[in-house]
Order: sequence, then structure tokens, then C-alpha cells
Amino acid sequence: MMEEMAKVLECDGSGWVIVEVQVKNSCNHCDNSESCGTSAVAKAFSPKVQRFSIPSERQYQPGELLKLGLPESVILKAAALMYIFPLVGLFLGMASVSFIASQYHFQLNELVIIASAFLGGVIFWRIAKSLAHRIEIDSQPVIISYLGQSISS
Repeated sequence: MMEEMAKVLECDGSGWVIVEVQVKNSCNHCDNSESCGTSAVAKAFSPKVQRFSIPSERQYQPGELLKLGLPESVILKAAALMYIFPLVGLFLGMASVSFIASQYHFQLNELVIIASAFLGGVIFWRIAKSLAHRIEIDSQPVIISYLGQSISS
């Protein structure tokens, strides 16, 4: 199970807690982060915090810290979808246009095959993105433990 620390923002009393999680990326841990282009892009485009609601039987006060858990299988499934689906779409796009052209005796140049492969990859990437989003919605983080009040409230 992947674990992350979250800060309680609001507890409405109806069984839901709104929490905020600091997003971490690996670019902050390198000595070259000041002169690295990848680090600059990651800092510019990645969100700094994520806020979401999770179910809870207990009441929490704003500023308290919780340890949240998410099964690793959820992340692995979403990652596999996002990497494998576009690759499959790339090959299917290329193969389908090549097959259709061979059935009707068309002569295709490489540009048409490359474009169809790219289109297949993009279509399957969109499908994978929606499926990964559905997996993300269906999986809910759970509160593993209560960590107490935040020092820097």
C-alpha cells in the first residue's frame, strides 16, 4: 500500500473529510535541480497540492495530520493502461491501414502509414486516459492512522 501524509482542511460532520496532500516529485531531490531543464518544467506544470474528500467515521479538526493509504495495484493498473494502450493503438492504426490498402490494392507511402499509426496511438491514449480516470474515481484512499496536530498550522 502506498502511504502519504495529508492535512485536514475541513470536516463537515457528515462522514467526509476534506484533506490536502503535498505533491512530491523526484526533481526536488537532485543537486542539479537549479540548472536542470526537466526540473524547471516539473515545477512549472505539476500541481503543488491536491485536495480531495475521503470518508471517515471520526471527526477531525482542521490542521490535523492523517496518514492515507492507496493500494499499489490501482497505480500500477493506471500506469499500465497509459503506457500499453497507446502502443497497442500505434500498431493497430498502422496494421489496419496497411490491411485495408492491401485488400483494395492501394499503394501507400510511408507518410500515410505513419499518420495512421499516430492517429491510432492518440485514439488509444484518449481511451486509456478515460479508463485510468475511471479507475482513479473507483479507488478511494483510506485513512490508515491519525498523526496528530500539524506543527506549522
